[in-house]
Amino acid sequence: MSDLSVDVVKRQGKRPNEPFDPGKLYASIYAVCISTGSPDGLAHDAATTTCNTVVAWCTNKPEITTTDIRTQAALALKAFHPDAAYLYKHHKTIM
Repeated sequence: MSDLSVDVVKRQGKRPNEPFDPGKLYASIYAVCISTGSPDGLAHDAATTTCNTVVAWCTNKPEITTTDIRTQAALALKAFHPDAAYLYKHHKTIM
């Protein structure tokens, strides 16, 4: 995953683009799973699989948005943990 060169457009272009970081995605997916009461092992598995799915999805794209990442991650996470997927997708609305 380290040779992945995809730019992430931040906040509708109001902040500078940055390289896609699967580690940041993993940490946020793991955190939302833990916050819903998932055991550590389930949170780790869900985060790993979700990250792999998003990386595969964005591999041939030169640029993606944070909304794209959130949408794709929520779709992948839904198979493992529907509650965590809902929170992940809608966290800006809920907060």
